[in-house]
Amino acid sequence: MGEMVSFPANGGTAEGYLAKPAGGSGKGVVVIQEWWGLNENIKGIADRFAAEGFVALAPDMYHGTVTAEPDEAMKLLMALNISQAEKDLRGTVTYLKELTGGPVGTVGFCMGGALSLFAACNSNGDVGACVDFYGGHPAVTYNFANLTAPVLGIWAEHDDFVNPNIPAIEAGVKGKGVEYEGKVYPGTQHAFFNDEHAEPEYDPAAAKEAWEKTLAFYRKHL
Repeated sequence: MGEMVSFPANGGTAEGYLAKPAGGSGKGVVVIQEWWGLNENIKGIADRFAAEGFVALAPDMYHGTVTAEPDEAMKLLMALNISQAEKDLRGTVTYLKELTGGPVGTVGFCMGGALSLFAACNSNGDVGACVDFYGGHPAVTYNFANLTAPVLGIWAEHDDFVNPNIPAIEAGVKGKGVEYEGKVYPGTQHAFFNDEHAEPEYDPAAAKEAWEKTLAFYRKHL
């Protein structure tokens, strides 16, 4: 359904996977990768958004590198240049806003969840709704003072990597006075939305409900 595209970012160009609905237009959603890279799973999520009427753009945060090995994925996550990532995300948001004609949504998973909120906090109003699926990255800090978008937090019950950070995230968002909704899915583990994983890590029922909640959130706010 989609295709790779190039767009301006950081004084140069960045690349991403762009998926459009059958009608060719719709509200924009930036889909941000897990620590694995811009793989087929993330492209598939962009395609799912397109099938629901959204224009989805998944930026390549690793600039061509993809892995299926957890140790390598951790190294890539830790090596991510946050300053460069901010510029890449800003370029992604700007390009998609110009393409669609309005504020865009951001959504990400694991590392991408942290970057979804990070982008929303640095968008100067260009992000109209932010969804964070169990997001975490040890080097990411959030400029809550600049946040204007409502935030939906999707959390797993059993997630030692992310859950210690939830109180600070909730306090930061609510302290800014923007709308916040958080949902903890009972019995789930980190990455429960990723259907490339085996059960019980992948939880089909929780993933379905979280997907429907995400779509409803965007349809309300974008």
